[in-house]
Amino acid sequence: MSSYVPAVPPADFPEPPAAFTFVRHVAAVAGAEIRKLRHDPLELLTRAIQPMLWLVVFGQVMARLRGVPTGRLPYLDFMAPGILAQSVLFIAIFYGIATIWERDLGILHKLLVSPATRTALVLGKALSAGVRALSQAVIVYLLTLLMHIHVQFHLANIAGVLLLVIMGSALFSMFSVVMACLVKTRERFMGIGQILTMPLFFASNAIYPLSLMPGWLRTISTINPLSYQVDGLRTLMVTGGTSAFGLRLDFGVLLLGIAVFVALAARLYPRMIT
Repeated sequence: MSSYVPAVPPADFPEPPAAFTFVRHVAAVAGAEIRKLRHDPLELLTRAIQPMLWLVVFGQVMARLRGVPTGRLPYLDFMAPGILAQSVLFIAIFYGIATIWERDLGILHKLLVSPATRTALVLGKALSAGVRALSQAVIVYLLTLLMHIHVQFHLANIAGVLLLVIMGSALFSMFSVVMACLVKTRERFMGIGQILTMPLFFASNAIYPLSLMPGWLRTISTINPLSYQVDGLRTLMVTGGTSAFGLRLDFGVLLLGIAVFVALAARLYPRMIT
């Protein structure tokens, strides 16, 4: 006599938490963007040219002048963190053109109908831009060794520098995506990007201190997020703790900028296909 054993229905697996799903989507978008770098290793080499020219050519010439008040800090030591921030800016500010290419190739349509939220999509791109910018930090650190620039190599300082590089690149790449969503064409985007890049750079403390600026330019510099990235990098790389704004404010301004531009980019992202 056989006994009947009722079939046990398969257990329902609980839905993963929304926060976990959001993080997974962000990581997936960031990973896809980062993997593109493996197919174009030449990009890493071309990225080394710009900081090399600024430090080896411009820096060597300006170091001979005595009119830049950098205190006891040699000018090349003062300049190196600014050139790192500049390299990150110049790469990140044109990140939005990839968004226009994605729209033209139909990739953007697929992203927008995916399960990922718009915030996860743009935050993933911001994170990937930040990780890709780490190559600039490696390049600048190597140049400082070759040029005998006095840079601090304490682990905590290097970790702080890498975090600032990621945050600065994420901020300016999202600013770039916002511009791309507004102008929508490559020609207009390239023109606006070129117009904005140099004012952001020269209205910062990247290659000269705030004390050297006229009052109106100093005011602009204090609302320029690049100034806070440069200040944080300079504090962690060469000056050993002295800061014009304070490290907490440096990180706070960059974090606030990222939050603002990620929110704007997420809101404007669907406009790219309309």
